[in-house]
Amino acid sequence: MSLWRSRGMLALIGVTVLGFASYCLTLASLPVYAVAGGAVESTAGVVTAVFLVVTIAVQLMVPALTARFGVGPVLVAGLVAMGLPSPFYVLGDGLGWISGLSAVRGAGFAVLTVLGATLAAQVAPPERRGESIGLYGLAIAVPNLIAVPAGVALVLDGHVGWLSWLAASPILGAFLVPMLVRSTAEQPRAAATGTRRAAVLAALAPSLVLFVVTLAGGGLVTFLPIERPDGVLATVALLLFGLTGAVTRWRAGMLADRLGSRLLLPLALVVAALGMALTALGLWAGPAWVLAGAAVFGAGYGATQNLTLLAAFARAGEGGTTTASALWNISFDAGTAIGALALGFLAAGIGLDWTYVVVAALLAAALPLASAAARVAVRS
Repeated sequence: MSLWRSRGMLALIGVTVLGFASYCLTLASLPVYAVAGGAVESTAGVVTAVFLVVTIAVQLMVPALTARFGVGPVLVAGLVAMGLPSPFYVLGDGLGWISGLSAVRGAGFAVLTVLGATLAAQVAPPERRGESIGLYGLAIAVPNLIAVPAGVALVLDGHVGWLSWLAASPILGAFLVPMLVRSTAEQPRAAATGTRRAAVLAALAPSLVLFVVTLAGGGLVTFLPIERPDGVLATVALLLFGLTGAVTRWRAGMLADRLGSRLLLPLALVVAALGMALTALGLWAGPAWVLAGAAVFGAGYGATQNLTLLAAFARAGEGGTTTASALWNISFDAGTAIGALALGFLAAGIGLDWTYVVVAALLAAALPLASAAARVAVRS
């Protein structure tokens, strides 16, 4: 039977799409909103950084919260925390107000990311876990494709009220949680301390590769709309970035099942570096190069996400899957947050074009690490 017909998978996809739609709608648009409200451009990334710093802190607490209160109540609380503050963005455009609301939403997002990945492994039989995780990844990628450029377009066109209410979508996802929890397999037992430590060490290399790639992604989605605020170029570029990322995140895992990750992971990193270099060139040479760069970078960005997660799981082993997933998610969010914050200060000094050149070089410098992570994953 197709997993699409499974009530648990449908509920998981619904919760994931509604939760990540809120995240993606505000990821690139809130920094633009803050600048429009008078924030200095170099500090616009503070909004994203606050959101993701809180996310990372709470991600570390989710296993303990789940053990005490159960998956269902914790997931519902996370969805409400993410959706309920969103309509209040329309009340003010000050950096402090936006950051405060984003901090609350970041706590909810932490719950969604940790429990979403865990439940994706539980709604399907073990022999179909890869397919289940692939569908979960697609449910994340589709909102990224649509909601990131849509959020920017809404803010640039002055429709902050629409953005605020649409970002409350996780509340609707809370109604799907009972069906999702009823459809999951037995909850995994907590791993021993030694097992968790070994899993962290095993998953560290692919997680560091992911960190570098998401750092680049955070810099792209935060500052490209600010650098090109005409409402057309940035929106189309982010649309292409989301489209290519959605396709490669979905398909890279299937391709890795046939070919392995040893060559695919370094290749994905090369594609991401090339995309950032083309985007930097486009800031000098013209819009067509920016669009090409965003599309190419998106392809490398999406593929790297899938391949690093596969590598982390392969290295950590079955007993370390939950810990590896947590480290992977923390790396993802930390990279995005630092990219949104640190690259803004770098761009204030050397310009966004040269900042993207530096990021492309950083991606290229991570190639030996990607090769080592994928090679060990194959052997294990």
